[in-house]
Amino acid sequence: MNRRGRNSGQSVTTKPSVAVDEALGQSEALLTFQERLSLVAPIDRPVLLIGERGTGKELAASRLHYLSKRWQGPLVALNCAALNPTLIESELFGYERGAFTGAEKRRTGRFEAADQGTLFLDEIGNIPMEVQEKILRVVEYGVFERVGSSESIEADVRIVAATNADLLALTREGRFMQDLLDRLSFEVLVLPPLSERKGDIPLLVHHFAARMAYELNREETPQFSDEAMAALEEYQWPGNIRELKNLVERAVYRSEAPLITEVIFDVFHRSQRDRPSQGIDSPPPKSTDSREPELMTLPLKEALYELTIARLAAALDEAKYNQRKAAHSLGMSYHQFRGLYRKHLPEIEKRGGH
Repeated sequence: MNRRGRNSGQSVTTKPSVAVDEALGQSEALLTFQERLSLVAPIDRPVLLIGERGTGKELAASRLHYLSKRWQGPLVALNCAALNPTLIESELFGYERGAFTGAEKRRTGRFEAADQGTLFLDEIGNIPMEVQEKILRVVEYGVFERVGSSESIEADVRIVAATNADLLALTREGRFMQDLLDRLSFEVLVLPPLSERKGDIPLLVHHFAARMAYELNREETPQFSDEAMAALEEYQWPGNIRELKNLVERAVYRSEAPLITEVIFDVFHRSQRDRPSQGIDSPPPKSTDSREPELMTLPLKEALYELTIARLAAALDEAKYNQRKAAHSLGMSYHQFRGLYRKHLPEIEKRGGH
């Protein structure tokens, strides 16, 4: 049996490039998660991280490593979703020269590189079953073989795995080994989504805005208006921290004013709406107002008034009376919508828009 240190052979040791952004906050959900993470970090057992995309699973793995007794050892990461399934085995266990076409020299794998340290396997649900069996052997006995070799190699590695998939469902479908899931889930930590950390949003917004302002060499960090911040806190954030970071940075770089009053959630929808008007040969868009013939007979001022009321009421009804969504559907800022809404409130209420 051959035991190799982490510095032998070709090193693939990496320290994930993660920021501290996801760890900012004082919400109960985040503090509870961090407390549980700190509790299990010194225990030399596998940990399974479950969370939506963009919640900071890589950062959590990094914190687990540096709070553990292995903190001086290597932290090695592999994103299993980024690789072709046929390549995952050689990336994890390495290969010998001539093991397959293109294997011109021996290469060490991630397990070998992570010896005495931590191996972070992101999106572990993407690992093929045959590779899962080899991982289970490493977890149980601490040994493996490179692809193309029968020589056993020892590896003292703590595994931290992460996924946003339902591993229990995958085991029922025969796509994930129940034994491996049992071994990896000594502790299961669920990362709170940003929708459960609403109290952390102002702190995160200021942090991202300050970093973007610094990158743009601006002397002052733009502030978000109360209405803009309220919209950010109300939004559900399906993309979590990553989505918030993109939105704030985009708002800062697009605005030269010290106060940001509008935020764009659906940048693709806005990009379509901001395109130049249709070409000369394109037919004009059809009107969606069923009262168009009647409006055409009114004086212009009255027609504009009637159309404004109708569009406001319809937008409110379609948005289920969420004013920010209604404003977005009309291509208006929240401030612009509120101004018209207050001005025409009595008539809008009369027509069913609350």
